[in-house]
Amino acid sequence: MLDRCDRVQIAVHDAGKAALRYKQLLGCEIARRDHSRRLSARRTILAVGESEFELCEPDGAGRTRDFLGARGEGLMTAGYCTADLDGMARRWEGLGIAYEREDEQLYLGADITFGLPMVVSQSTYRPRVGPVSFLYETTNTLASDWRRAAALYAGLFGLDPARFSEIGSERFGYVGTLTLFDPPNRLDRIELSQATDDVHAMGRFVRKHGDSLYMCYVETHDWPAIRGRLLEADARYTPRGSDPATDPDGGWVHPKELHGLLLGVSRTGLAWEWSGREDLVPPP
Repeated sequence: MLDRCDRVQIAVHDAGKAALRYKQLLGCEIARRDHSRRLSARRTILAVGESEFELCEPDGAGRTRDFLGARGEGLMTAGYCTADLDGMARRWEGLGIAYEREDEQLYLGADITFGLPMVVSQSTYRPRVGPVSFLYETTNTLASDWRRAAALYAGLFGLDPARFSEIGSERFGYVGTLTLFDPPNRLDRIELSQATDDVHAMGRFVRKHGDSLYMCYVETHDWPAIRGRLLEADARYTPRGSDPATDPDGGWVHPKELHGLLLGVSRTGLAWEWSGREDLVPPP
């Protein structure tokens, strides 16, 4: 029932300042502003490719201020979309799952999932803005068994486990799976990464926070443009290869550059390399 990864919600102290930084590094634009009662926040909503990033600035006591007090600026909620929002709500009610609704968004708390706060919105197709193509992954880091998390998400969202793709990385110290929604048509998925040690950054994060929301990934149709923006701003990023000035594939932008968001960026189609369909990876 999930169409794609749709958005993330990011807690920030100053949404105006954060919006300028996101525009500088990712070429995104402000789509609109509103207010969320549930989050107790003023939201500045950025168009990032076909997706949206919600910059949430607290306007009083509540969830956003609590998050900032406990964790500082950073990734607060992972967002997905469905063509049948009411049907999703009925599915959860049938399963006895507690959720909250605010306008056209459904929220699941981290206590329902494996530490992954979620918001599900009505599917809306948007014109692409800037050099980013779309958001395609949010990462659920785990101390728990990734198989249990995969089974939960399959049930919550009507996903087919036969379409998932198991993953593992010695470089980053994890095992798990990608809960692909619609392969090979789209890359969208929740990445389930169970830490295998606490030597690597992911393992240290899990040791501190337990099951949690860690990062997200976007695809770009113009990686040289984003790479140029990062280099021009002297922003810290780790290339997939060895040379940040010429790497052809993408990399990871340091959380301090994007107000607490660890962001992966990959060129068109590259992510199929680790998503079970290497035949779909185009040349650089």
